[in-house]
Amino acid sequence: MRKIKDVLRLKLDAKLSHEQIAGALGISKGVVTKYVGLAAAAGLDWPMVQDADEITLERRLLVAPQKPRNHVQPDYGRLHQELRRKGMTLMLLWEEYRAEHADRQTYAYSQFCDNYRRFARQLKRSMRQIHRAGEKMFIDYAGPTIALTDGSRAHIFVAAMGASSYTFACATPRETMADWLESTARALSFYGGVTQLIVPDNPRALISDANRYEPRSNDTVLDFARHYGTSILPARPYHPQDKAKAESAVQIVERWIMARLRHQQFASVHEVNQAVAPLLTRLNEKPFQKLPGSRASTFAALDAPALLPLPLQRYEMAHFKTVKAHIDYHVEVEQHRYSVPHALVGQVLEARITIAVVELMHRGQRVASHARSSRHGGFTTTAAHMPAAHRAHMEWTPQRLIHWGQSIGPATAEAVTRLMQENKHPEHGYRACLGLLSLAKRFGKPRLEAGCTLALQIGACQYRHVRDILVNNRDQSAPATAGDWVSPNHAHVRGPGYYQ
Repeated sequence: MRKIKDVLRLKLDAKLSHEQIAGALGISKGVVTKYVGLAAAAGLDWPMVQDADEITLERRLLVAPQKPRNHVQPDYGRLHQELRRKGMTLMLLWEEYRAEHADRQTYAYSQFCDNYRRFARQLKRSMRQIHRAGEKMFIDYAGPTIALTDGSRAHIFVAAMGASSYTFACATPRETMADWLESTARALSFYGGVTQLIVPDNPRALISDANRYEPRSNDTVLDFARHYGTSILPARPYHPQDKAKAESAVQIVERWIMARLRHQQFASVHEVNQAVAPLLTRLNEKPFQKLPGSRASTFAALDAPALLPLPLQRYEMAHFKTVKAHIDYHVEVEQHRYSVPHALVGQVLEARITIAVVELMHRGQRVASHARSSRHGGFTTTAAHMPAAHRAHMEWTPQRLIHWGQSIGPATAEAVTRLMQENKHPEHGYRACLGLLSLAKRFGKPRLEAGCTLALQIGACQYRHVRDILVNNRDQSAPATAGDWVSPNHAHVRGPGYYQ
């Protein structure tokens, strides 16, 4: 444009010929003729050319006057938001645009796409990522923190939806794994549903192996994802553009929320959250600058219908430990022993430990669940985990043995009761009682009852005494008549007169 301006200066002001101008500027006479003719057609003289800048001069000389537009102009902002829905294409939007304005002049498909892409390029000078509704939630922590009166600081957790940019923020005392997962659970409750993917960066609290190609989350994070039916997809290391939504949301929270709280004093994290809540509502309801609606309205229209349902119970923080089933079919967790099915003796299991429950899993399947106990050195045993012989032994109690004896007869029940009383500990008499009751299989219940009656009369209730009575058939002889015992007369009895 500088050379064109020189052509016009030499012609309109200096009044040189075309040949002189071409020789002075090193161009052809045809070029001089062209631009002098364009200036004449535009009605320009030298004072007008001298005062005009290059953009104005180019528009007056080179840009053809625009014809009046008779085409119906689409709402490109609405089209941009509609493309975030699953399965939406420009072809479908163009067909709807043609059908809506069938009685008026509309753009052809190619011009429709060109106009939309030109609009999309005006939004931001970077790679445009298309986020599907309900597909991703981006999470991160803000860099700045909020000071508390006790000298500690509140850290601000930020979450943003991919399609609508609907933002959530809360304060936590630190940035540990428990803080990350608890804040993420609160964000999902705030949104009222679960996205297909959760995209953090690569914090050490969540990601055990921040590999560029196969990043691996730790076991607790994977358990969190299984509980909510979602997946954790960390961004590539040192690639903040992978989570641009989170970076943008963090910047907005810093400017619209944290900056407004800089003059306030807070005694606890709870007070910070109370102050953040109303500002967060204002932020989400603030209208977009270039797009229709707000974060809240866009979330209600796009993301909310596409979210997966929340589980019935909120996630309970858990950590995992590898344990081994010992020969007594128990595993040790925090110096307490919990039973597992006896068939798993010698197997390596995984213990999932929460505040209230200890779950034991074998190859991903839960095989045992116990209430968590803080008693060191104690045992928690489920009867179903024991072998049949052990379970039968555990089921023997004095009351059960006495009840078994009563089913045979009162004399047998009395004999069992005496056997229990003769021992310091009831378990010492279990074998003798079981042996006594087992005589019913050999001799029958009536004979056992008669044998116990005879044994009680002579004061000999041991197993061997009752067995000898039955073997010798003494229970089948005439029963002895009960009466006062009288010592027989014989030479060895001195009598009471001896001591007078």
